[in-house]
Amino acid sequence: MGNAISLLSNVRVFATYPHDCSYIDGEQATTLFVDPSTPVDQPLYSQLSAIGFRRSGAHLYRPHCATCNACVPARIPVEDFKPNRSQRKLIARNADLCVKEVASIADREYFELYVRYINDRHSDGDMYPPNREQYDSFLTREWGTTRFYEFRDGAKLVALAVVDVLDIGLAAIYTFYDASDTRRSLGSYAVLWQIELARSLGLHAVYLGYYIRDCRKMNYKAKFRPIELLTQGHWVRLS
Repeated sequence: MGNAISLLSNVRVFATYPHDCSYIDGEQATTLFVDPSTPVDQPLYSQLSAIGFRRSGAHLYRPHCATCNACVPARIPVEDFKPNRSQRKLIARNADLCVKEVASIADREYFELYVRYINDRHSDGDMYPPNREQYDSFLTREWGTTRFYEFRDGAKLVALAVVDVLDIGLAAIYTFYDASDTRRSLGSYAVLWQIELARSLGLHAVYLGYYIRDCRKMNYKAKFRPIELLTQGHWVRLS
């Protein structure tokens, strides 16, 4: 990593050296990481999320690229969200699923679903090939904010959503699912379910990570409207 950079009055961040971007061919990426020695609690995590930071395992990061600003933090204001016709059909199609919070995802059943998902959907990414060490470090429970929700079709596990509860909303950390069940569109359904969870908890938004217009794996977020993008320090609704 490079030199420490001042961000908030009580937080130091470090910048990585430029490296090949995982999302856009030919681009060089630089990432800011919060100093790992920083004591993090829910209020600080919430403040950092509001200015575009994201959690991966025990690390909080934000893109800080010199020549590209394609990665834009995105969130859904849940009070104003209304599912469109296709989303309403999707909710109805998955009404038979049982969703339950679980205390741990250490059991092999969850890991095996994760392996199948990475192999099916992300064999071209930096999470491939999946392994147990990566799984445990990436989806770890942090700072008392993380919850795990399993989605089952009868006894069959079909999806698992990792969600952080913030002062200001929910952070949708990661969802992995049975990619062979295309009829259910489980990735989109998990987002819709988290929107309703945030609303039931009286929270403002669901934070979806980064929207990248020219990346197919990251631009699906624009299907959820209204959506707000963090632009020049302000959350602005995408028209």
